[in-house]
Amino acid sequence: MKRKILFSIFLLTAATIAIIGYTQSSKNSHSKAASTSMQPINDTREARHLAREQRRAQRLAEYEKFMDSIVLSRNFKFVPTDIQQQPAGSTRLLNNPNYELSVWDTEVDICLPYIKGVTPPYYFVLLNYTLPSVSRYITEQTRDGWNVSFSSYLFSATEYNFSLDIFSSSGSATLTIASTWYPDVQYNGSIISIN
Repeated sequence: MKRKILFSIFLLTAATIAIIGYTQSSKNSHSKAASTSMQPINDTREARHLAREQRRAQRLAEYEKFMDSIVLSRNFKFVPTDIQQQPAGSTRLLNNPNYELSVWDTEVDICLPYIKGVTPPYYFVLLNYTLPSVSRYITEQTRDGWNVSFSSYLFSATEYNFSLDIFSSSGSATLTIASTWYPDVQYNGSIISIN
């Protein structure tokens, strides 16, 4: 009787070991097959990822060339999004779509709010001029894009110096208007092409 019980335990143990061994070998062969079948999928994903990166890089390079061309052709518009009196005035958002500084070859069209006043309280005025010509128009290439500067008296006794820093990669720009009588005024915005 003891022999039958020991033999039954032996058979049960042997069967358990055989089942465990079969399960392990089945898992290993399944995981190898899965990793082998996943390899083409991963290669395809990587190829698509690299293609998207190349397309983005090409579009960014084309945009920089476009920005460079409109600046050099003197056919662009600066659209401000905010205004700040320098050196530490409060920033005010500009939502009026009519505010802009446009450059057409030798002509400059200005429609911008401006902060005047020698001492507080400062007040807002509108610079609304079409200038058939400006003096000292200079376009210089910088590490990040371009600097466009020019001067005008705006039909008054005060000379205003305009300095526009353009970032070719993003199309953003910073315009600073300086005069001898008033603190500098700075605008942040973007450059767009005039069609």
